[in-house]
Amino acid sequence: MPDVMAKPVLLPLMRWSRVPIESMCRLQRGQALTEFLVVALALMPLFLLIPIIAKYQDISHSTQMAARYAAFDATIRNDSAEGAWKSEGQLADEIRRRFFGSSDTPIKTSDVAGDFNAHRNLFWRGPDGQPLLRNFSDVTVSFGSAQGSTHNTGFEAVNDMAIFGLLASGLGLGSRGIYTANVSVSLADLPAGLALYRPFDSINLTMTRSTTLLLDPWTAKSPAEVEGRILNSASIFPAGNLASISGVVDGFVSIIELPAGLQGPKLGQLEFWRDVVPRDRLKAD
Repeated sequence: MPDVMAKPVLLPLMRWSRVPIESMCRLQRGQALTEFLVVALALMPLFLLIPIIAKYQDISHSTQMAARYAAFDATIRNDSAEGAWKSEGQLADEIRRRFFGSSDTPIKTSDVAGDFNAHRNLFWRGPDGQPLLRNFSDVTVSFGSAQGSTHNTGFEAVNDMAIFGLLASGLGLGSRGIYTANVSVSLADLPAGLALYRPFDSINLTMTRSTTLLLDPWTAKSPAEVEGRILNSASIFPAGNLASISGVVDGFVSIIELPAGLQGPKLGQLEFWRDVVPRDRLKAD
């Protein structure tokens, strides 16, 4: 009896369960392909722009390195150090050739970049094969927050001189503030007519990078220069004004203190304050 009752129940269930499964299979045919096409349409612009973004990042890195070169070059080539400023034109030519030219560019004096493939970085090309840096003259060097054209415009005053101005002027220290060098490069737009490259086909992209340094760090190149600055500063070493009468005073003191063998005070001199390394501590090369 249980077996007879089970057959009418199971057979309809099996028969009716096949209908929706077969219908669902027919409805799902092509769904995977459709989903792939939708995702591909969304990712296609990204795949096309990845090489372009990599080139933009490489140009940005070169621009930052060029700005650092311009700023650090001024630490040894300025009007307060030995020599004078490197001319603005020479600095710009060096940056264009060494940082925006081909990767195997040799470092040579007075080398100027030319607008031909032998001097270009061939990696910096658009999808149409045209250079992203159309002309080397699109690389410019400026100075200061206002992007002036001369080195003197690169300085920005700081408020430290409100406190140390008197001491700095007495020691002959520079007080022009911080110095900023800027490098800018204008890039060509991507070719128009392809929607996947928008908006890079009309943005007129310009990259600017800056580096700021303190060119007058209030340091000296030798102990003799430090001693000379102190001797010439009445606010730091007032006794320096007595150097002119030191000989006369030393003579009187030597006569008076002759029995004791004492020497004169050596007014206006700094020999007593010099750091001298004992000879037994010196090691010959």
